[in-house]
Amino acid sequence: MNPFLQQIIIQTLKSKKEKREKINFSDYKIAREFLRLRITVLNLIKDYSLIIIGVLSAGFGLKGFLLPNSFIDGGVTGISLLTNVITNVPISILIVVINIPFIILGYSQLGKSFAIKSIFAIGLLALALALINYPIITSDKLLIATFGGFFLGAGIGLAVRGGAVLDGTEVLAIYLSKKTGLTIGDIILAFNIVIFSVAAYLLSVEIALYAILTYLAASKTVDFIIEGVEEYTGVTIISLHSEAIRKLITETLGRGVTIYTGKRGYGTHGHQLAQIDIIYTVITRLEIGRLQTEIEKIDANAFIIMNSIKDTKGGMIKKRPLKH
Repeated sequence: MNPFLQQIIIQTLKSKKEKREKINFSDYKIAREFLRLRITVLNLIKDYSLIIIGVLSAGFGLKGFLLPNSFIDGGVTGISLLTNVITNVPISILIVVINIPFIILGYSQLGKSFAIKSIFAIGLLALALALINYPIITSDKLLIATFGGFFLGAGIGLAVRGGAVLDGTEVLAIYLSKKTGLTIGDIILAFNIVIFSVAAYLLSVEIALYAILTYLAASKTVDFIIEGVEEYTGVTIISLHSEAIRKLITETLGRGVTIYTGKRGYGTHGHQLAQIDIIYTVITRLEIGRLQTEIEKIDANAFIIMNSIKDTKGGMIKKRPLKH
C-alpha cells in the first residue's frame, strides 16, 4: 500500500475513534448531570414534604393543646407563647418576628439553603396558626403538657430532618458553642431555665412546672424523630470514590476529615482484598441530610456509618460553618 494512502487511513481511523470517545464521554456527562439533578430534586421534595408535615404537627400541638390553655414551652416558641399570654399579640406574628434574628444568624453559620428552608418553615407555621382551625382536644393539664409537647416536638424534629428549624434556639446554641466552652445542650438548658423562671414570676409556678413537662416531652420527641442523633455525628464513609468525597467534604462543605487506609473485602470468598481509603468526619445533626445528598451524587453505593457524639473539641467542626 502507498505509504501516503496508509497514513491517511490511519489518521481517519484515529479521528473516528477520538470522535466516538468524545461522544461517549458527552453521553456520560449528560447522564451524570441528569442523575445529579434527579437526586437534588428528589431530596428537595423529601425535605419540603417533611417540613410541611412538621409544620402541621407543630400547629396542632400549639392550637390544639397549648394555646387554648395558656401553656408555654421552651425556646423561641416559649418566648412567643409567653408574650402572647401577656400581650395578646397573635402567636403567628410573634413566631415570625422573634425568629428573624436567629434566621439571620443561621444564614451566616449554616448557609443560604438552611436559611431559605427555615424561612419557609416558620412562615408556613405562622400561616397555619392564623388560618387553620385546629380542634381543641382536652382541658386536662397533664394531657396538655404531655401531648402538646409531643406534637410540637414531632413538628420540630421533622423540620430538622428536612434541613430547617421552627425554633431558632438551636441555631443560637450552635453559634455560642463555637465561641465558648459550653456544649449545645448546656446552652439550650440555660436559655430555657431563664424562660421558665420568667413564666413562674409573671404567670404562676404551676404553669412554669407544666412548661418544664411540656419542654421535656417535646425534647424527647425531637430526639426520637431524628433517630436519636445528638448534637454531633461521626460519619465513616467507605467508597471507591474516596478522593472525590474527600474533596467534597474539605473543599465544598468546609469540613475536616481523617483518612484511614484499609482493605475492602466482601462475599463468601472476600473477592479481592483491595486497598481503600476510609474517610471519617464529624458534622452537626443539621448537616446530615446535606452530606448524604452530596455523597449520593458521587457514589450511590457508598457505605456510610454514623455514630452519635456528645461533643467535640478542636478541629474544624467549631471553626468553620458548613458552606452551601
